Amino acid sequence: MDEYLSEKEQVERLRQWWRDNGWFLIGGAALGGLGLLGWNQYWAYQARTSEKAGVVYESIQQAIAAPNLEQASTLLKQMRVDYPSAAYTHQAGLAVARAELITDPQRATEDLRYTMEHSKDPELAMIARLRLARVLAYREQYPDALATLTVDKPGKFAGRINEIKGDIFVAQGKVEEARAAYLAAMVASGAEVLDRSFLQMKLADLPSSPPVTPPAEQSAAPTPAEPAKAARPGEGA
Repeated sequence: MDEYLSEKEQVERLRQWWRDNGWFLIGGAALGGLGLLGWNQYWAYQARTSEKAGVVYESIQQAIAAPNLEQASTLLKQMRVDYPSAAYTHQAGLAVARAELITDPQRATEDLRYTMEHSKDPELAMIARLRLARVLAYREQYPDALATLTVDKPGKFAGRINEIKGDIFVAQGKVEEARAAYLAAMVASGAEVLDRSFLQMKLADLPSSPPVTPPAEQSAAPTPAEPAKAARPGEGA
């Protein structure tokens, strides 16, 4: 009898616990299901957005090949409004900027800066940064180009950054700074992706520094004698 009552008490406690906590379990399961549904819908939306952005990207590529840079630029501007976070949008920015470099370097500068500042892909943003520095150097805006290459943690892009710095210093006629940058590029992180033969050729083409000769020792020149004083009247023998 005691065992029966004990079991009955356990069942009653279980029922009471369910009355107290069952709705929390049901609510939690429902929220979890809604969260999973929302997550799936989010990724489905992202996939649709990416697909649409990809279609516009293809149109931009065709406009560049035509060539019709005005159409490519117009499509890019609209793409940035409709699909601001799509990877295709920033890839299109790089493509349009490359095509604009000769005909409209100012617009190329603006497109590269936009991609550098807005892309959520760190590598894509860094590629835009490197190209922007080269465009600024091409436009002889050397201080701005060097400032663009100032990065706290360049990571695997350190080698390329130093090589571009070397090229900018060469354009400025700063031979020693260029030499130091090229040498740093050869040992920096990411140096394995550089064309080492081309980098060594750049180093070899730098003019040699003039030899530093120690200053000639000063020869001890005799101190010129003071002129003889004229004898006063009455002096002298």
